[in-house]
Amino acid sequence: MPYADNQGVRIHYEVEGEGPPLVIQHGFTDSIQTWYELGYVDALKSDYRLILVDARGHGASDKPHEPEAYTPASNVADVVSVLTDLDISRARFFGYSMGAWIAFAMVQYAFDHVHALVIGGGNPNPAPQGTPDPMLQALNQGAEAIPGVWGVPLSPSLQARLVTNDVQALIAYRTERLASPGFLAILPQMTMPCLVFAGEADPVYPANKEFTARIPNATFFSLPGLGHADTLFRSDFVLPHVTEFLRRVNR
Repeated sequence: MPYADNQGVRIHYEVEGEGPPLVIQHGFTDSIQTWYELGYVDALKSDYRLILVDARGHGASDKPHEPEAYTPASNVADVVSVLTDLDISRARFFGYSMGAWIAFAMVQYAFDHVHALVIGGGNPNPAPQGTPDPMLQALNQGAEAIPGVWGVPLSPSLQARLVTNDVQALIAYRTERLASPGFLAILPQMTMPCLVFAGEADPVYPANKEFTARIPNATFFSLPGLGHADTLFRSDFVLPHVTEFLRRVNR
């Protein structure tokens, strides 16, 4: 099982396929396994060298329990440590949900490492202040409450993974995320090709449409009737857009 080391924090990753490098970053409470189960890996590995990264606090990566370990800069340094481990200087980056948050951070902290971005279900805005956070409330109840926050039927394997999460690590991650000022200021700097998407029933959908207009070289698509998790699940809808975008980027 391959690991990169970022100042003593081990970051698990897997590599599949051959071709231009494409980093794939999962969402909060998830791991790289979902990309396999939903068919993204099989669909993309024939054309790309996929680099699947377990974010710190998730999957088989290390799981610090201090909020200060989960700054966006730390997430970016984790990805860069993986790229360095593989002797890759620049890559495409596909992130969903928390992975999209890390995509924005890549622009701010590692611009020269990013060739193009696919941003799904993401939001560069700071978290709302003064209202309870449903995810943090669920985490405080224990890992068994995590599947309910996803809000859709889950496969037995995904549900099993969710309830084995390290809750203290996730609370630390979420605490840092809620304190972040966000990435609105960097949107005009996102000059690389960008593809943005969201389900139209996802609460982040309005923000997605709004911020895409502020990115110089961005394309947006939406999935009618789908929410946050089920948009990711519908790889049959998402992948045609992603593969066409990546083909254009490769020209």
